Amino acid sequence: MTEAAALQMLRNHTFDELAVGNSASLERQLTQEDIQLFAVMSGDVTPAHLDAEYAAATQFHGAIAQGMWGGALISALLGMRLPGPGTVYLGQTLSFLAPVRVGDRLTVTVTVAAKDPAGGRVTLACRCVNQHGQAVITGEASVLAPTEKIECPAATLPEVRLHTDGGLRRLLQQVQPLGPIRVAVVHPCDALSLAGALDARAAGLIVPLLVGPRARIEAVALEAGLSLDGVEIEDVPHSHAAAARAAELAGRGAVQALMKGSLHTDELVSAVLAPDAGLRTKRRLSHCFLMQTPAYPRPFIITDAAINIAPTLEHKADIVRNAVTLAHAIGVARPRVAILAAVETVNPSMPATLDAAALCKMAERGQIEGAVLDGPLAFDNAVSAAAARVKGIASPVAGQADVLVVPDLESGNLLAKQLEYMGDAASAGIVLGARLPIVLTSRADSRETRMASCAIAVLLAHHFRTAPP
Repeated sequence: MTEAAALQMLRNHTFDELAVGNSASLERQLTQEDIQLFAVMSGDVTPAHLDAEYAAATQFHGAIAQGMWGGALISALLGMRLPGPGTVYLGQTLSFLAPVRVGDRLTVTVTVAAKDPAGGRVTLACRCVNQHGQAVITGEASVLAPTEKIECPAATLPEVRLHTDGGLRRLLQQVQPLGPIRVAVVHPCDALSLAGALDARAAGLIVPLLVGPRARIEAVALEAGLSLDGVEIEDVPHSHAAAARAAELAGRGAVQALMKGSLHTDELVSAVLAPDAGLRTKRRLSHCFLMQTPAYPRPFIITDAAINIAPTLEHKADIVRNAVTLAHAIGVARPRVAILAAVETVNPSMPATLDAAALCKMAERGQIEGAVLDGPLAFDNAVSAAAARVKGIASPVAGQADVLVVPDLESGNLLAKQLEYMGDAASAGIVLGARLPIVLTSRADSRETRMASCAIAVLLAHHFRTAPP
């Protein structure tokens, strides 16, 4: 009988059927979600399990499973397989011999070691061994074995999904003490962009200056039931004029950030890059998605998925530098940057792998500072320690990347949208490389995304006061 079949129909072993030496086993591979679910169930939020940066500095050099996760597997094996349904747990000893890491596959075995006919007690030796044959947990269980045969179908468990809906709340808590910044909202002539700006104002993030046709903005507000009381409007005739006026205001320091409304991205970017705007720096503009998904233990950045269509090596260097600036602003002192490609080896026929290798060498020579780079890395190796371990990749970045640098805009946009719509990811979008942050949102973005993007702009604006771009 296969393990899958055995778990569909549960059959026990009575005391009389058991003999010394009888054994049963199950296998389970540890995932990051297992650690998170165990923390939710037990309340054990020890940083050695859940905080990658803290765990990296411990003697284990990375996050490990809670010890009783392995103990729970032993309990499941006793209750479902040997002796099985009807077993009464009396006692358990455990010795934890080695850490269990994400990607480790444990073989859990229980073996009948002794029987006590007088009391119906059975002693079982318990052992958890990882994929390298190393014992990580050993112990002994004492149970009352069932006296009657039981055969029953296994219960159907509900689907459980982790959601990180506290991310926006925590971000707002971090940002609000900094105080609001003055933001030019460029051409907010639809309900979504106007409401987003007003929501950010209500949250204490920004003081909006609406730049656009006053009559259109007021008509939108009236139709959507939005109040413009106390909100300043800079009246200009159309979107091109709005972009130019907002860039002018930014250039003379009247606002600390720009926010895109209902105009095309290239209109706004062209105004920012205009020679007379005074907003250009030595870096190229690039876009960063700051994302958080239930499947990954920390927020991460995807770049560039909105500005640079087919970036050259020189462009990618600036894309990395901008992402590192954002990482520093949100509190990641030395971000781990994965340069993505389809494979993790350098292939002359694949330019993305050559660029990745060159960027890493640039970092080694001090041309890119403030981060640890590695690449080329395939996506799975960048975010999964298990995948990296299987492929024999030893890297300070693999499996724990803070920044994912994509080969081009199309691949980055596809990745970000897939994570958002199919991976339950929360996101914020920001453009860096100018003298001030630019909130770049899409018409399809949620209220939460717009709020989070404004919060990131606040962090960057305050960061730029001491470390101007």
